[in-house]
Amino acid sequence: MTAQYTTIESVDSFRDRARRWLKENLAPATEYFVGAFDEEVWARHRELQGVLFEGGFAGICFPKEYGGQGLSVAHQRAFTEESLGYEMPLALNVPTLAICAATLLDLGTEEQKRARLPAVLRGEEVMVQFLSEPRGGSDLAGLITRAERDGDEWVLNGTKIWSSGAYAADYGLCLARTNWDVPKHQGLTLFLVPTAAPGLTIRRIRQVTGSVEFCEEFFDDVRLPADAVVGEVGGGWAAATTLLHHERAAVGGSSPYISGDQPRLGGETDTLIDLARDTGRLDDPRVREDIGAAHTMRTVREQLIEHVSDAIAADRMPPAAGSLVRLFGAETNWLQIDSALHIAGTAAATGTPEGPGIGQVGIDYLFRNAGSLGGGSTEMARNLISERILGMPRESAADRDVPFNQVPRGR
Repeated sequence: MTAQYTTIESVDSFRDRARRWLKENLAPATEYFVGAFDEEVWARHRELQGVLFEGGFAGICFPKEYGGQGLSVAHQRAFTEESLGYEMPLALNVPTLAICAATLLDLGTEEQKRARLPAVLRGEEVMVQFLSEPRGGSDLAGLITRAERDGDEWVLNGTKIWSSGAYAADYGLCLARTNWDVPKHQGLTLFLVPTAAPGLTIRRIRQVTGSVEFCEEFFDDVRLPADAVVGEVGGGWAAATTLLHHERAAVGGSSPYISGDQPRLGGETDTLIDLARDTGRLDDPRVREDIGAAHTMRTVREQLIEHVSDAIAADRMPPAAGSLVRLFGAETNWLQIDSALHIAGTAAATGTPEGPGIGQVGIDYLFRNAGSLGGGSTEMARNLISERILGMPRESAADRDVPFNQVPRGR
């Protein structure tokens, strides 16, 4: 048998090269990343993404023909480990790289991929998702934003909500209804929408934490060309399923397209140690137990991510197994936040909110329930685990197989 050779760089060699490059080209991280809320921060993260691209470290798991490096998940993990402590374009991880670009890689036409993916990897374009609707709750397939064919164009009308970072984005993946005469899952289509399109209005929403990262979008006769369709016309639910798979992986921490570490997605136990030291409680046995429990959860989560990711890649588990990581990631995040609140006590409400210190604990707690909802609710994750992994019976649905225009809806 003829020996097979590969030109792919070894992980150890790649790690050494990345370590040297990071030291020479990126500054130490000085900010506690809590979200990109202003134009200056977004501009900086786009610039950093461009630096990664020029250095050959952007899109490590994206194919070379679309501007990536064509390397493995192991290479990405090595780079992420080496990049800890350096300033990184974390705002572009979710949803741009890990969700939207990943979906476009799976479903986009060759023209869409060649036009958008290199621009994303260079930091020139930001992408978001337009999925949820004000009246939709968790029933994504029940959406009522409509897209109607008008000659060679599609015309979108409706409203979307809870779109993270939409105000700073260049494109959005929008799920709309294109056929009302079939059951709700069959009449959907996914579109690639430029945020500068005439008729599209984006409004930021202020939350209890003071954040204005979430947005609401209004589509008033937004016209799109026929080639704006991602996937197939009427195949929007299959496209949305792909997108949601990437979203669960991103939120759960198993996405191969995330570069760098964002501690607030899973929680770093080192911050609990610093917090205990700052509040003079490091010698408290109960506090040390809390820190140990959080550390154990994070360790198990990291091992679960690797196990499930490898199993899905090898077809030993279905893609729905990503819900295991998503659910455990949420529970890990809850424990991190709750432990921090227990340690900080009243100081969580009285400390300064800047940075990862005591005051930030209170802000984090106000945002705690986001871990139950982002990437699909934890209740939905449990349903997917029970039905698609454990083989339990599906929940009853009164509108299943009913044409959507015959489904009763409120005014």
